Amino acid sequence: MTENQTALSVRSEFLENESATLAMATRLAAKLSTPLVIYLHGELGAGKTAFCRGIITALGHQGAVKSPTYTLVEPYQLKGWRIHHFDLYRLADPEELEYMGIRDYFAADTLNLIEWPERGEGWLPAADLDITLSYQDEGRMIELKAKTTTAQALIKSL
Repeated sequence: MTENQTALSVRSEFLENESATLAMATRLAAKLSTPLVIYLHGELGAGKTAFCRGIITALGHQGAVKSPTYTLVEPYQLKGWRIHHFDLYRLADPEELEYMGIRDYFAADTLNLIEWPERGEGWLPAADLDITLSYQDEGRMIELKAKTTTAQALIKSL
């Protein structure tokens, strides 16, 4: 699904701090099921990695959630979940995704969280859910856009 396609449903919410960002991620995590592809958009420092950390921790990961800025992807194997956290900020050429075997990451039992998805355009599957985090006053605004009926039901359940 391209950026120009219409979202099925949209939800926006103000997040006053990182705790509110993590709380929203935890609420979302409680509703997730696989397979699911989530794109995360926003400027540097807008909270994309913190949001991913909140989801991964809420799904049962113990320990640190590393930013995959230099490795491009961090995999997590949790009870009932295979999660891939991508950060494509440093991707020089989208074709690099083919060399790393990108297709293997998108199976029926996976949750894929992809920061900076526009850098992998043409090589990534369409998003089920587009999340945009942006600066607003002292906090952040989060906007969730459902691109599939699965994500639409997810947003409505929040």
